[in-house]
Amino acid sequence: MKKQLLNYETLLKVTTVISHSRDPQEVVLLTVDSIKTALDVKGCTVFLFNKSTNELEVAGSFGLSNEYIHKGPVSALTSIAQSLQEGPIAIYDVKDDPRLQYPEEAVKEGIASILAVPIVAGGHIIGALRVYTGEPWEFTLDDVNFVQAMAHMTGMALEMARYYKGMKDSIEILKTMRDPKSYKSKRRTPYEGVPVSVLPGDEGRLH
Repeated sequence: MKKQLLNYETLLKVTTVISHSRDPQEVVLLTVDSIKTALDVKGCTVFLFNKSTNELEVAGSFGLSNEYIHKGPVSALTSIAQSLQEGPIAIYDVKDDPRLQYPEEAVKEGIASILAVPIVAGGHIIGALRVYTGEPWEFTLDDVNFVQAMAHMTGMALEMARYYKGMKDSIEILKTMRDPKSYKSKRRTPYEGVPVSVLPGDEGRLH
């Protein structure tokens, strides 16, 4: 019960930050930190999918060494690929699972089990959230649901940040266009823009 309460409080905490933050990096770092603390695991990482290379790139990580984080390119096609297609995937023993791309590096890092969950935004998979344990861990349904909820919120936060940045950029462009310094002020004459055929004195010469 204590663990479930902690997870609930973590969800509230992250939701509050997401509703106020427009910085995707801040949200990602809070997510990995919160999950590691709530589940009391070895580490947590958020990956974002790079379509041009079919690789998962680290957006934020907590609890893992720099050596492991930079062990090499993580292929979305070979590194627990099912988690991006079928949903959450739990690996009980990293030493004996063909779905891992870097099993030796995982063992060296002291990782025993991994839970991989897709991150979805706008109906599209944009990355993955992975939880790492130092001891063999049979992830419960509550664990999976909690991590999935965190992944969904992370996806929403990144989508909100993207829209906010786009809107902010558009506003800045509009401000530049409306800046009096960017164009010369013109005073229109009473007849400016009126067809020549209807200017005073031409009433009888309509074509």
